[in-house]
Amino acid sequence: MFCKIEIYVPVSHVQPVKEALWKMDAGHIGHYDHCVTESPVTGYFRPLKGATPYIGVMGSDTRVEEIKLEVVCRAAYAERTVNAVKEAHPYEEPVINVIPLIQTGL
Repeated sequence: MFCKIEIYVPVSHVQPVKEALWKMDAGHIGHYDHCVTESPVTGYFRPLKGATPYIGVMGSDTRVEEIKLEVVCRAAYAERTVNAVKEAHPYEEPVINVIPLIQTGL
């Protein structure tokens, strides 16, 4: 069983996050590895009291250019992969979506 992991990351940390994915063998498809898709996105958020934002100012709306990384991962490795991504990601609360894949070409 496979899943897709989506990660929203600031441009400055795309490479470290990809390296964390690859160390966990995410993006390994058949005889290929390091398979990942990157899409530019714009993220919006407002840091609230108690937050320690990497980007932005407490109480103010923040707009940031980010990259959405999408990678396939064995479902059995999803939790350890998410933990590795969190270690490499600069955000206090990174958006990481793990989506089960019912059917895939794998």
